[in-house]
Amino acid sequence: MYRSFSKHLTISKAFPCQQYEDDHYSSASALEDPPPSPTSSESSVDEDEINRRMKPFWPKYRTLFKLRGIRLDTVGDVKLFYKHRLEQPTQECTTKHWLDDLNSLQDDDALCPDAGLPDNLFRGSRISDCKRVVIKAVHAGSREYRVVCKLSQPALRHDPMNHSIPVVDLFELPDDDVAFIVMEEWSSNLMAGLVPCCLFRLLSALRQCIEHAAFLHRNNIAHLDISLMNLLTDYDGHYAYIDYEISRQFENTAESLVYNYRGTEVPPECERGLGVDPFKVDVWALAVLILRACKLTGYWIPELMQVIEPMLDEEPSRRPTATQALQAFDKMTASLGYQVNSKCLEQH
Repeated sequence: MYRSFSKHLTISKAFPCQQYEDDHYSSASALEDPPPSPTSSESSVDEDEINRRMKPFWPKYRTLFKLRGIRLDTVGDVKLFYKHRLEQPTQECTTKHWLDDLNSLQDDDALCPDAGLPDNLFRGSRISDCKRVVIKAVHAGSREYRVVCKLSQPALRHDPMNHSIPVVDLFELPDDDVAFIVMEEWSSNLMAGLVPCCLFRLLSALRQCIEHAAFLHRNNIAHLDISLMNLLTDYDGHYAYIDYEISRQFENTAESLVYNYRGTEVPPECERGLGVDPFKVDVWALAVLILRACKLTGYWIPELMQVIEPMLDEEPSRRPTATQALQAFDKMTASLGYQVNSKCLEQH
């Protein structure tokens, strides 16, 4: 998961040490004798190996990203961000502290990793329009890359049920066993200020969550880590899933089982030590997400339990499918007079 740009750094005096042990990299020197890029070792077909998180040497790829129209964040970029932030009268005094620490770094052109992000993520912007992006490095043979490639095919990308994070660019470098997913940067806060403008906005968010799960399942994909941590928003009524690291695609859903499941929301059947139905795991996680979202925002309507209770059945075979859950949700909201798939007309 990635956070909003306003939390770009948790900076300390040791920050230069986080900058690849030397923060003085130019576009040219970044390509001269860098550490070897992480590879999958000799057992490249090993599932654990090719799906592990990568730690790319980002300066090596800086020029390549620039050629593809993406600018990786530099110290100068982040300094400028906090200077603008400091001009806002409502900002916290810690902004000045972060800017002071940044000013102690001499090379404004050095790449500036976000101390709050794992090493496989890097922030940047699209050169043509300054759109903020987050780049994720994954193994070129990973499940995540295969899933994102499938979801980015035009027929699926433009499906109105597809609520995965918009992908700006997607490419692989087979010689380095690495692939890059360039995504729009959205916020990890479910609602601005954690409080939705109205109940309609919350119901719309929940519907998009359920709808995307139904969309994935229709295409034989199980997300397997549905949670609030993997839900983002553009603050304009759109919500999106991220993080397909442990997702699975299946050729035949009738024979799909997952073993040794490790996700954020773990249903009771996973404690039995047997193979579990990944699609019913997603349904359980969706119900927990709904409960957590209601608790977070302070909104609750009793009728939601008509949808949630069957999804939390301890016997997975009795749980509805994601499509059935979506139908139940729509029936419930219609009974309350809401048309959740329409646009909220309130000013935000």
